[in-house]
Amino acid sequence: MRPALWTSKEIEAATGGRAVGAPFAAGGVSIDTRTIAPRDLFVALEGERDGHDFLAAAFEAGAVGGLARREGSGPCVIVDDTLEALVKLGQAARQRASLARRGAVTGSVGKTSVSQVILAGLRRAGPAHGPAQSYNNHIGVPLTLARMPASTHRAVFEIGMNHAGEIAPLTRMVCPHAAAVTSVGPVHVENFADGERGVAAAKAEIFEGLEEGGVAVLPADSPWFGFLAAKARGRGAMVRGFGAGDGAQARLEAFVPTGAGAVVKAKIEGQAIQFPIRQSGAHWGPMSLCALLMLEALDVDRREALAALSEFEALEGRGAERKVAIEGGAFTLVDESYNANPVSMSAALATLAARPGSGRKIVALTDMLELGETEMLAHAALVGPIEAAGVDQVYCAGPLMERLWRALPPARRGGYARCAVDLAPRLVAAVEPGDVVMVKGSKGSKAWALRAALAALDASGAEGG
Repeated sequence: MRPALWTSKEIEAATGGRAVGAPFAAGGVSIDTRTIAPRDLFVALEGERDGHDFLAAAFEAGAVGGLARREGSGPCVIVDDTLEALVKLGQAARQRASLARRGAVTGSVGKTSVSQVILAGLRRAGPAHGPAQSYNNHIGVPLTLARMPASTHRAVFEIGMNHAGEIAPLTRMVCPHAAAVTSVGPVHVENFADGERGVAAAKAEIFEGLEEGGVAVLPADSPWFGFLAAKARGRGAMVRGFGAGDGAQARLEAFVPTGAGAVVKAKIEGQAIQFPIRQSGAHWGPMSLCALLMLEALDVDRREALAALSEFEALEGRGAERKVAIEGGAFTLVDESYNANPVSMSAALATLAARPGSGRKIVALTDMLELGETEMLAHAALVGPIEAAGVDQVYCAGPLMERLWRALPPARRGGYARCAVDLAPRLVAAVEPGDVVMVKGSKGSKAWALRAALAALDASGAEGG
């Protein structure tokens, strides 16, 4: 049985609410009846769907109590605003785990993977906490905080944004001792009148919550490094850069792909280090150094940090690979279906290019979203990285990807459809043993449908991962 995370009395005190019904002790916090665990506290959030409509289902699924505006079919703490109460619960969790070292990660690409590899390193060093998934918005951050046990020694939080002003309140909730910006790129630029500069300024909001004397870990190779560093130093932070340039405290010297991943060669403050990782993408060179600097700032021994990096597997939708058995052999499915933008798309294609083997390289791409006025040009511009990667066939889905489809030479055209679901049968029919098939696109353009269709071909019945 999980230890008590919150008692009804503690929830009442943290939120300023009013407890009704029998006292209870919750072992977790949930906002979704589909994933609720026995003895969870169910928070009835109100949005497109009203969580109060699911209170009864939550108790039937094993919830021990509710956080709600009105009474339900079980014991509850009644509050005026459930989201505000969740924020207060998260702040109380941070305050009671007062000795915990906290890190926060944002960035245009890589923030989820970097957050999760940091969490793996933190866990090797003692009681640690972090997001279960990509919980990085105005609900996910306070939820992750509210789930943090009082015994936590170290924690990491992922913080995302679509608009200016969204990161600042989240980083103030977390009050990190170290904050990282993994990258700045043309992501969500349709929401910024000043384009990528606006994105950089929004990412720099993460420094507003830094504890006094905190550490800012920044991409030294980015054209926005100076801008970010000035913002961080303006908040009293110590800046540490990662990248291939001479000015980086963690400087990448070589990234050597191997059959099982790659070897990273670097210098940290002039000290040479070398370590293996299980990812073959070149972007994992600087990302691993970002994680190392963050782990160092959170007082994790370097040996433990390197061990965590060497064992970390790519996440589902973010580069995870599996062999899919079909008649006559198997093909390799590279799952990049969670999200896409011009930066991550180019990195994924470069990784595909570096793969050894003689099989065909096939890419199935869906629309990259939230690119604003540059969206048509950005999709057509993928021709260059595709040519450089030596891709044999390209399958495109979506009205924006039609621009790429038209720009492709006929020999590389595999198939096109207006939506991913319609493209899937053509893609499935084309795959042969020995192929490497990469699926990439924005979640909103349903790249996952292509991944699911390919995975369903598995004649072995094995689960992928």
